[in-house]
Formats: sequence, structure tokens, C-alpha cells
Amino acid sequence: MITVHLRYEIDPDKIEEFAEYGRRWIRLVNKFGGTHHGYFLPSEGDNDEAFALFSFDSLAAYEQYRIEAAQDEECITAYEFSQETKCIRRYERRFLAPLFGDTSAS
Repeated sequence: MITVHLRYEIDPDKIEEFAEYGRRWIRLVNKFGGTHHGYFLPSEGDNDEAFALFSFDSLAAYEQYRIEAAQDEECITAYEFSQETKCIRRYERRFLAPLFGDTSAS
């Protein structure tokens, strides 16, 4: 399994627009076989930083999602929404290997 961690620098005056962008992508990641763990919006502290986490069964599955998403009309529309609203200033992507507690047999 591979988990993608996204760190966004967002426009603090456009949190509602970013939230709409996030709602769209949660559904789209799930549509392409991933598991979206949610978007995490500013609450206290920094008001221009948000995060998202989603997982795919493998890096190959994630890469297939990227190929398919690049041609999907809903994905293109979601991306264009972020460009039009300028709710995202920049983002960083990291790939993580999740650990979900002790899975060894006793």
C-alpha cells in the first residue's frame, strides 16, 4: 500500500473554494479505486496550510490513477476549478508507507 500525503499552501480568503475542491477530489480518488482519508483544513494556528491523505494498493495503482485522471472530464474540471479560483498557491506531494498497528500473529 502507498499513501499520498499532500501539503497545500492555500489562500486563506478562499477556504470555501478549497473545501469545494477537496470534496470533488475525495469522490474522484475513490472513483478510481483509491481510499481517500480526507482533507484537513486550517482551524487554529496557520491559516494558509491544509493537508490531504489518500491511499492506493500500490505505486503502480496510483500511477494508473494518474494516467486515467488526466483524461477524465470530472478530474479536468476539478483541476480547472482550482486554477480559476486560485485557492491553491502551491502544494507538495510525498509518498508514505502506512503502518496500521501490530499485524503480526501472536
